[in-house]
Amino acid sequence: MDISGLIGRSPERLSLVERRDFAGLWVALELYTPETLPLRRIEAAGRNVVECARQLTARGLNPLNFEFMALRG
Repeated sequence: MDISGLIGRSPERLSLVERRDFAGLWVALELYTPETLPLRRIEAAGRNVVECARQLTARGLNPLNFEFMALRG
């Protein structure tokens, strides 16, 4: 399963097949603030929150500025 294709995409725009294939996977989305007005884009994806946080940190992003949620099928 190649999760790299999820990065930069909106969770709401995943196809039904993608939702089924990636169900249970954790993703990180930037928290909303009036200053940033982030788009709902997946910035990291992994089997757990720790894996997502590692990916964010590796990219120089602070995991505290993100919410984590499990994708549902």
